[in-house]
Amino acid sequence: MPTSTPHLIVRPVRAFSDNYIWLIDAPLAPAHTVVVDPGDAAPVIAELQRSGASLAAILLTHHHPDHIGGVPELLRHRAVPVIGPDDTRIAQRTRTVRDGERCDLSELGLSFEILQVPGHTVSHIAFWGHGALFCGDTLFSAGCGRMFEGNPIQMNASLTKLRNLPPDTRVFCGHEYTAANLRFALTVDPGNNAALEYRDKVDRLRAAESPTLPSTMGLEIRVNPFLRCDDPAVVRAAETHAGKALKDPAAVFGALRAWKDQFR
Repeated sequence: MPTSTPHLIVRPVRAFSDNYIWLIDAPLAPAHTVVVDPGDAAPVIAELQRSGASLAAILLTHHHPDHIGGVPELLRHRAVPVIGPDDTRIAQRTRTVRDGERCDLSELGLSFEILQVPGHTVSHIAFWGHGALFCGDTLFSAGCGRMFEGNPIQMNASLTKLRNLPPDTRVFCGHEYTAANLRFALTVDPGNNAALEYRDKVDRLRAAESPTLPSTMGLEIRVNPFLRCDDPAVVRAAETHAGKALKDPAAVFGALRAWKDQFR
């Protein structure tokens, strides 16, 4: 089990139109920062200069350019470990981590368990530790990632793995998609009071141009239909939209994801 202390200080850096790059302040090295999924180097460098912190390591969840594109430029500024999944498409990786392994950065006071979560990509991983989950594009608040390389069985299993984490786990996703995801979630489950309340909170945050993240796993279980593919209300909605019976949660997930892909 990853350690639950100390409570991490995590700062968002916005990139492109809706990406979040996460900066983790090192508990045992206050002037050092770990960056998660730096798709763009420029906003990371600007934030490091503003805060006076030094880059200590780079964590990568998957190979997509909007999550790794800034790595070469960051390494030109400072040579640090680049830790990511077993995938040859991540050329700058210096350390490969796999499911169930620990990513220990003991000199920084950080330790994460690696969770293999294929579906969005076949090699996608998540970092879990200190009560925080960095899940890239597998899980979004009130939604989930598209299946560019995986299949519904893989993606449903990955989301089920994440659903089993402690409910107070803070969820740091890769994109600001929450408002749009909630529109779909409430189409699937319009009587979900938790999702209705969350929508109001999200609307206030977005009006103030504030991030909706991090979420928590407990909240996601209540509002995210992709984490409730065994819930009768979600199953009924998916079967009605698909026009057929769905035999298991993976089939429900597949129907939901296909519905979401066409949703406007």
